Amino acid sequence: MVSNKLKNGTQNAPHRALYHALGLTEEEISRPLVGIVSSYNEIVPGHMNIDKITDAVKLGVAMAGGTPIVFPAIAVCDGIAMGHKGMKYSLVTRDLIADSTEAMALAHGFDALVMVPNCDKNVPGLLMAAARTNLPTVFVSGGPMLAGHIDGERVSFSSISEAVGEYNAGKITEEKLREYECKTCPTCGSCSGMYTANSMNCLTEALGMGLRGNGTIPAVYSSRIELAKHAGMAVMELIKKDIRPRDIMTEAAFYNALTVDMALGCSTNSMLHIPAIAHECGIDINLDIANEISAKTPNLCHLAPAGRTYIEELDEAGGVYAVMNELNKKSLLNTDCMTVTGKTIGENIDGCENKNPNVIRPIENPYSENGGIAVLRGNLAPDGSVVKRSAVLPEMLVHEGPARVFECEEDAQAAINGGKIKPGDVVVIRYEGPKGGPGMREMLNPTSAIMGMGLGSSVALITDGRFSGATRGACIGHVSPEAAEGGIIGIVQDGDIISIDIPQNKLELKLADEEIQNRLKSFVPKQKELSGYLKRYASLVSSGAKGAVLN
Repeated sequence: MVSNKLKNGTQNAPHRALYHALGLTEEEISRPLVGIVSSYNEIVPGHMNIDKITDAVKLGVAMAGGTPIVFPAIAVCDGIAMGHKGMKYSLVTRDLIADSTEAMALAHGFDALVMVPNCDKNVPGLLMAAARTNLPTVFVSGGPMLAGHIDGERVSFSSISEAVGEYNAGKITEEKLREYECKTCPTCGSCSGMYTANSMNCLTEALGMGLRGNGTIPAVYSSRIELAKHAGMAVMELIKKDIRPRDIMTEAAFYNALTVDMALGCSTNSMLHIPAIAHECGIDINLDIANEISAKTPNLCHLAPAGRTYIEELDEAGGVYAVMNELNKKSLLNTDCMTVTGKTIGENIDGCENKNPNVIRPIENPYSENGGIAVLRGNLAPDGSVVKRSAVLPEMLVHEGPARVFECEEDAQAAINGGKIKPGDVVVIRYEGPKGGPGMREMLNPTSAIMGMGLGSSVALITDGRFSGATRGACIGHVSPEAAEGGIIGIVQDGDIISIDIPQNKLELKLADEEIQNRLKSFVPKQKELSGYLKRYASLVSSGAKGAVLN
């Protein structure tokens, strides 16, 4: 055990004195020390119940013969951070979480870890930390929120965001908006659609780092507490069998995760996080691989915002394992990959029945033969861009229109709210990338306003920033290179024609090469006055096409 180097022998008497100061008994000190990384706080709805999950994990570890010790991880609520300066601090916390967890785990000689995240950056940040420390590790999340109910229909966080656009367009009353405000987020948990948090929690199962149900059992269900106890027990088995994150998170496992990502129709943010996690494992995942996998992976689920089903229904239908079992009918997964259960993917998913073909389409009858995410390239995005294809209306899969250019999210939002965006337009928001933002803000507000005002079937939006998992429509993010790095998105002018062809994976600025080169010669990217952590982050962060990892 790693901790024996800190615990055994007379030279370690000072360490043992500090363990006794914690109230640990001789028996507890002699057992494996298991770090429980709790992202509990009182500002994020997805984390307000994590104290209960953490307590259950501690009990599971203790029942299986270990000594659980809790330390914290931070978390930002993307919904609360949305639409203002706070969103600049969302993606950047992924690395803070990874760095601080690595520091705590290795400084204190833990033998194993149980990660208890839930929301957008905690899951990838802690997966990155797991890869770095390479200690036996199990993930158990706080669980998804239940959907709300309005007028007999289920609703979620994207519903209130779009309702603001409907109100601004005069389509609903202030009283109805208030009803959305009060009913769309009815419980604790990560917001109830296939948004980023739930996408990443589901993908822990596909990667092999979480137990069955980690991505789908609702936060308020008692079975979530049972799952947490089993996670505590499971990590003790991993210690005994010496199974570590890098034994689980292999190249084949990441391909499995991308395959499940395409079948589920996950958030486009997975295209930032999967490459970043793989990078920590010494594995290169480029965007072209995503399109190769998408080309052969059918899209089996249309969860909100792409459709009207929610994570609780995915859970009832058999969860992620049922989706994986459907995919395995066409041998689309590597079933030999090891998992935190101590068994392979193939053993885990064997016999996992699809209980509701209306929620999980049978593989013979998918929503589409291609995956839910597409990577677009062209002269406007030579290094790539990303769109959630499964959430795009059919009439917007191919679109051509004049650019309406904005230098930041706020300016675009004002134009949309002011009725200045017309059918056919292509809204361009730049200087919102990893460096240019900095921090690559999610832009749910402008995309929701477009949908809420009834422009979703005629207006597209492209940006070097990114989108919330709650975004739907012809919204193309991660355009790389970004404007701040001299990307062609920085020279687009109002009225320039932009062509989008999602089936052909194309994003083009319809200008002659000579004109593009002439504009680039005189183009000087804008620089922002920065200070503090954002200044340091902007100086170190890579392109969105590379997962926005820190160099």
